[in-house]
Amino acid sequence: MAAPALAHGDNAHTAALSWTFDPWVVLPIATVSLLYIFGVVRLSGRARRLGQIQRQSLFFYVGVLTLAAALISPLHWLGEHLFTFHMIEHEIVMVISAPLIVLARPVGLLLWGLPRRPRRGLGAAMQAPLVRRSWDWGTGATNATIIHGIVIWSWHLPFLFDAAVTNTTMHRLQHLSFFATAILFCWAVLWKSDYGAAAWHLFLTMIHTSILGALIALAPRVLYVAQTQTAPAWELTPLEDQQLAGMIMWVPAGIIYAAAAMTMLALWIHNSSKRDTQNA
Repeated sequence: MAAPALAHGDNAHTAALSWTFDPWVVLPIATVSLLYIFGVVRLSGRARRLGQIQRQSLFFYVGVLTLAAALISPLHWLGEHLFTFHMIEHEIVMVISAPLIVLARPVGLLLWGLPRRPRRGLGAAMQAPLVRRSWDWGTGATNATIIHGIVIWSWHLPFLFDAAVTNTTMHRLQHLSFFATAILFCWAVLWKSDYGAAAWHLFLTMIHTSILGALIALAPRVLYVAQTQTAPAWELTPLEDQQLAGMIMWVPAGIIYAAAAMTMLALWIHNSSKRDTQNA
């Protein structure tokens, strides 16, 4: 039987590395970037904390550039042909791009990028009780950790992952859900939790994603048939491609989560020691 076609492009190993200009990806990234630049320009002239805006802007720009690298650059094309690169793409979106954008806290500057009337209207809508309650619930540390974990595990069910590889709409939805829930998780950890709670939730996420990566890497047979079908053109067997992808989720991504958890734990210990010294 013929293997299912990939969601984008052909399978030719000899094809040149190509950029992916999907309007459903390019236009949102370009629009948000322009709004942010307009907001920075508009607010810089009246801001007292110009240095803070510059630091936040650096986080935002690097976050958006890494997001574009994952979803638009030839890395995305490679991810459609090798599971290994697809996993790298997803880890960039979730553990690099999302945290950097959250560190920038870009909402205010994005609003300032809009004309006055839409800015006021959107700002008022964001303060509506239902919106505020939904955001507070979604960025609660426990809720965000569970939501993000469910999304990661669900999309790595073989039939769903292969469906995303062979269907463009599903592929877009996969990337959107990974990024959106990573934003919720990072916001909960960085801005809604104390250092101790943040370390705990980062540790839990490291554990369950490492388990998933290990299950993928150590599986005795190919689980992701559509995703790994072109691996032989790259001098890998489908099982080797799957094993490499699992190792990337298991080790490098786990190290990033572990480093973040240890940083939060160190900050928690430092603050606790400082409070004890002050109360002595």
